[in-house]
Amino acid sequence: MDGVVRTRVGYAGGNSNNPTYHNLDGHSETIQIDYDPTKVTYEELLEVFWDSHDPTTLPWSRQYMSIVFYHNEEQRQIAIASKEREESRLGRHIITEIIPFSEFYLAEDYHQKYYLRQEPELFRELSAIYPDIGDFINSTAVARLNGYVGGYGIPETLEKELNSLGLSEAGKVRLQQIADRGLVAGCLVP
Repeated sequence: MDGVVRTRVGYAGGNSNNPTYHNLDGHSETIQIDYDPTKVTYEELLEVFWDSHDPTTLPWSRQYMSIVFYHNEEQRQIAIASKEREESRLGRHIITEIIPFSEFYLAEDYHQKYYLRQEPELFRELSAIYPDIGDFINSTAVARLNGYVGGYGIPETLEKELNSLGLSEAGKVRLQQIADRGLVAGCLVP
């Protein structure tokens, strides 16, 4: 999605500091999305959020709860209105919680950039470009590539930015092969 600058997976909404996958203490698995509000709005991100899962289904644990975190009153109001529109569209009650953001805790390294980790050739290439795991996790190019490998994005956007993502010619060919399997137009690049 144009305007998404960085994505990271982690934990939020719980009761403890520094949760881990095996010790969440009320936290839920979340994704943190940094975005450029001149290119994509909070409301547009929420539309993708609603379309990316079934917000009417109860999770089997708090770990997998559907939650929208807001940073200010404006975002809270937008999130509530968006939820109400989605409930009306679906004709069903949405169980997604809308709660204030307090702190985000980065998940363990092995949880980051899941889709790229399933493509050893691209993962190795990007790991060589970003040998520091923090740089890898925080890279805009890596976030965008992870989304494309996951099947998300718009083919025209991939075509426009392919040469700016830092891949070798072999990496570009491999990414194009993956994308040719089908990108889901209009979806968030995770």
